[in-house]
Formats: sequence, structure tokens, C-alpha cells
Amino acid sequence: MAGKNRKKHQNDGLATNRRASFNYSIGETFESGIQLTGTEIKSVRLGQITIGDAFITLRNGQAYLNNANISPYKQGNQFNGDPLRRRKLLLHKNEIERLSKFVDQDGKTIIPLKVYLKHGFAKLLIAVATGKKNYDKRRTIKERDLKREMSRNFKNFN
Repeated sequence: MAGKNRKKHQNDGLATNRRASFNYSIGETFESGIQLTGTEIKSVRLGQITIGDAFITLRNGQAYLNNANISPYKQGNQFNGDPLRRRKLLLHKNEIERLSKFVDQDGKTIIPLKVYLKHGFAKLLIAVATGKKNYDKRRTIKERDLKREMSRNFKNFN
């Protein structure tokens, strides 16, 4: 059997938003599909996607991924589209309604966290988040430095 050693799904991230946990307090997360063209999914499978500046908007009962950069596929010639185009997210109607209720609250936004493959399909992990203030970011840095210092001391102690 050729496919015996294959994973059921690859949950390793093709692209992650590393600054998300620093700039935002992460709340509830959702998994959504992304509506992509043929050459875009080939580029995503090669890991040529960045979501660092991306954000999600809700319009007319639909969710859209904006400002995510999917590099053009090298063998795609005329079928390559705009790398920064708006892409539709595939969510259930009740999930979109829940997201819109969250966004209606002050200070809440929807951000992408991670892009990964699941059963051959590109999936996007999105989260409802609240922006952090500068003093919260400083506190996060201080806590991270303290943890690092404690682990160094503990390592030297043993």
C-alpha cells in the first residue's frame, strides 16, 4: 500500500501570523476554508503565502480575507491572478452570524492566525481578537523575559 505511511491531514502551518498574539488578545477561534483558484492552491501548497498583514471583513453575510499575499505560481502563466485580491472564506451561516455579533462589540476584530492543509484543502484558522494597549504589550515582554530568565537559572542550577 503506497499511502499507508501518509498522514491523515497535515496540520503543520504553511503560514502563521506570529505577531497576532503580541498585538491582540486572542478569543474564540474558528476554522474556515478559503476559496482559491487553481494556481493559488498550488502556491499555497508550496508555502508561498503570507498572512502577517491580512485581516477579515464581513460584507453582505459573507466573510472575506483581505491583504493576504499568495505569490504567483511560476508555471501558472496567464492564469495567475492578483496576489493581494480579496478571497472569500467558506464558513457556515451561523458562524458568520456569531462573528458579526462579536465584531459589533467595541474593540473586537477578526484576524487570521494560521494557514494549513487538511485533507488536501487549504484551511484558515481565524480568531476574534481585542487589540492590546502599549502597556499590555510591555507587560507581555516583561513576563516573557522573566520566564526566560527563570528557565536559564533553573537550567544552571541543575
